[in-house]
Amino acid sequence: MPEKIIHVDHIGDVTFRKNKRSKNVSITIRPIKGIVVNLPFFLSYKFALNIVEKNRNWILKNLPKIEKIENKATVFTENTTFKSLTRTYIIQKSNINKIKTKITTDNVIINIPENIDIKSPDIQKTIKIIIIKTLRIEAKEYLPKRTLELAQKHNFRFNKIFIKNTKTLWGSCSGRNNINFNLHLLRLPDHLIDYVIIHELCHTIQKNHGKPFWDLMDSILGNAKKLSKELKDYSIQIY
Repeated sequence: MPEKIIHVDHIGDVTFRKNKRSKNVSITIRPIKGIVVNLPFFLSYKFALNIVEKNRNWILKNLPKIEKIENKATVFTENTTFKSLTRTYIIQKSNINKIKTKITTDNVIINIPENIDIKSPDIQKTIKIIIIKTLRIEAKEYLPKRTLELAQKHNFRFNKIFIKNTKTLWGSCSGRNNINFNLHLLRLPDHLIDYVIIHELCHTIQKNHGKPFWDLMDSILGNAKKLSKELKDYSIQIY
């Protein structure tokens, strides 16, 4: 996919991507990814840049919202309070030569060498890699069991469950009723984890998001769209 980054005054870097599937120019603003413009192959970058200029006010209005989400990203230190559904993450400096991790029933203990700058990008990246690995363990411990409980309670049938580390979806359901869950679900409150599980179980019966789907969701959860709106306050990529 051809890509070009152009700096636009007062907006910042904008990524322009020529996409075979694009029929028109579309602009998206996402945390981490920033401003992305998808355009058909037959259009020039200059044409797409003019579209950005025409939408300057909309972009400037929405950029602060994205920055607010990005500012929620945790800088991990010894004083950080970070929890998943079943464990508390404890970061501490120790007299060791390399980073070591210990997983217990209730905690994930990350030991950092005393002479290392814990706030450095490399160490922050390493800590996040450890979090992803341990979240995967937790997700495999919890999500299949909880899904089976809710399926039996509400008379759903599903095939297999897969745990993945995707960047966009909390969950999905295939045509064969295989359910994919994002390991980052373990960072959500209990009721939102259940919401995502019920959402995918409902897709074993209703394959799209039409009225019958939401009626089915409401019959189990009450005001399901309220929970859907609440879920939007969380980001898979920001933690």
